[in-house]
Formats: sequence, C-alpha cells, structure tokens
Amino acid sequence: MNEINQLKEFVKECEHIVFFGGAGVSTESGIPDFRSVDGLYHLKYAYPPEHILSHSFFQKSTEAFFQFYYDKMLYPKALPNITHQKLALLEEQGKLNAVITQNIDGLHQLAGSRNVIELHGSVHRNYCTKCGHFYSLQEVIDKAPIPRCSCGGIIKPDVVLYEEALKEDIIEQAVNAIAAADMLIIGGTSLSVYPAAGFINYYSGNKLVLINKSVTPLDSEADLLITASLGEVMESLI
Repeated sequence: MNEINQLKEFVKECEHIVFFGGAGVSTESGIPDFRSVDGLYHLKYAYPPEHILSHSFFQKSTEAFFQFYYDKMLYPKALPNITHQKLALLEEQGKLNAVITQNIDGLHQLAGSRNVIELHGSVHRNYCTKCGHFYSLQEVIDKAPIPRCSCGGIIKPDVVLYEEALKEDIIEQAVNAIAAADMLIIGGTSLSVYPAAGFINYYSGNKLVLINKSVTPLDSEADLLITASLGEVMESLI
C-alpha cells in the first residue's frame, strides 16, 4: 500500500510527531462512539446524548445524567488496542512528542503514553462539587446511582460537558504541541467537534496525515490521506 510506505517515510524523517485522535481510536477497544445513531438511544432515552451530557442537564436531571453516564460512557474493563500501543512505542523511541485526545477513557496512559493531553478530561478523575475531594473511577461506580461525597455533595466526573469550556491550560498545551510538530497525524475523528477541531489550524508543517474511514472537512488539505481502519494502519507502521 503506497500510503503506508509514505507514512513510514514521514515517520523516519520526523522527530517531533504529534497525534490528534478522537472516538475512532477507542472503538477498536470496544468503546462505541456515543454519537453513533442506534435504536437503543431512541428506545431507552428521551433525549439525544448531546443533551444528556450537557452541564444544564447534569444540574437539573442528575439521576438521568448518571443513568446514561454509567450505561454508555464507562468501560472500566476496556484495554488499549494496537493504536494506543504503537503510539506509546513511538513516544518511547523519541519520535512522538504528544498525544492529544478527545477521548476520556485513559487508554493512552494505560498503554504507556506519558505526554497525553486530554482535551475533554477523564473518567478516572472525579471530584465533589461541594468540597472538591477527588474520587477514582471505581469509587464512582461503587456509589451508583448518584455518586455522593462523604460531605453530601454530588461527585462530578472531571470531563468537559456540553456548555462547558475547555480548560485554558489544556488548550495552551495542545496548541503549543501542534505548533511545534514537524508531523501531525490525525486519526479516528471526524473533526466536527469544536473548538478541539480548530486546533489543527496551528500546524504549519508539510506532513499532515489524516487517517479516517469517513470523510472529514480537512481531507483536501492533508499531505497524506489514508481512508482505512486506524488499527490496520498503525499495526503496519512499526
């Protein structure tokens, strides 16, 4: 496959690679993209996922929020797949500077990646909205249906909900990493979620690689476009 050979050449030439990934990175670990439309949502939930996962819904309908959160957002038994593993290996080899992820599952860290910029937070960090005490994922699971702190406050996942802004320091880290990259690999994302997708504009190099099964708004701007399974591509990379 010519595209794979070209990708390998790019990797050989570069030492400041940044990977920007979305939900498609984790689907091969058995974590579905919650935006995917299926009948279950329509049968079981009265609102679309984007509405349920909003700040206002969390405040007004906390129990319904957590019902969806426990049911659709938590996969504590999920394991890193080949993409997570190969990215960790690239970092270990001194090729990869950072992983910027829109996912909240923590699988990049579990695979061994150290410099992971989590744009939307992590299910592994949870805090009391009243006293600020932090709780692990397992502690939150054990406290279902509505996790509460010993002080009585509701425990909120440290994830960015709809209607909430990304953290300024996280934005700065992501922008700086992309701006300094000599190669930017984008994988498993439709680039439809903003402001995260807008960070791509800070890349000024000539090795923009886009790996995605479906069409994205940046397809025409990619220096290398690979329309294939992210896992298959990454498996053949190293």
